[in-house]
Amino acid sequence: MPDKRAKQNWKETLYEIIFEAETFWGKTFDVVLLIAILLSVLVVTLESVESIRNDFGMHLYIIEWIFTIFFTIEYIIRIIIVRRSWRYIRSFFGIVDLLSIIPTYLSIFITGAQSLLIVRSIRLLRVFRVLKMVRFLGEASQLTTALKASRAKITVFIGGVFAMTVIMGTLMYMIEGAENGFTSIPRSIYWAVVTLTTVGYGDIAPQTALGQGLATFIMILGYGIIAVPTGIVTAEMTQNRMITKPTAKNCPNCNRHGHDEEARFCKFCGEKL
Repeated sequence: MPDKRAKQNWKETLYEIIFEAETFWGKTFDVVLLIAILLSVLVVTLESVESIRNDFGMHLYIIEWIFTIFFTIEYIIRIIIVRRSWRYIRSFFGIVDLLSIIPTYLSIFITGAQSLLIVRSIRLLRVFRVLKMVRFLGEASQLTTALKASRAKITVFIGGVFAMTVIMGTLMYMIEGAENGFTSIPRSIYWAVVTLTTVGYGDIAPQTALGQGLATFIMILGYGIIAVPTGIVTAEMTQNRMITKPTAKNCPNCNRHGHDEEARFCKFCGEKL
């Protein structure tokens, strides 16, 4: 029994250090981790410069492996100390943590695979927890809720826009024809998408008066279309605004955050906090 309790205390201590940022050692660990991520991303970036790679390629390669071993050990420890390891492995940060170490091992068999290590930069999202930017976590939670609530409306809207670009592209193909660069309906649809989104590459342009009139209509329409999804999401955010203030505390069971300040149980899985 004492051995089991000691093992449990050891895991809980490591959990607080690695997964929480409210203690001194927890914040220290996360700051060190963020610095290591920044340096590792810098190494990968520098390695892509040919002149630097020619002069310091071996040194960068060794440093890259040091960081990879460090992140591998950290990943394994996270799996060991979390209550439900499989849940962590399948989580967003769990997948990113895994992807941040795989490329170096792949580089043994596939030349250039280490360039994929740039995915480590995604791990910098942990800075929100390290700096206790709780209000940013709250805003992210509100945005996620709003996007989920407006999912159906946005899907219908995108479907309508898709149908519109097909129709407009087909009309432009019929008006301008191959002699003016609109050689096929797919190419004309591409032009309609570029014009409707107000990108305007200029690689294809209508030459006839009727075609230019249609292009003008699509351009004006594009400004209105761009604003629609923003309005949908904003309306949902206003409707579903959170009253309670979330905290950065992680649930020891499901490892999710965003709980209310006075919460004693996880609102996602019901585990005691």
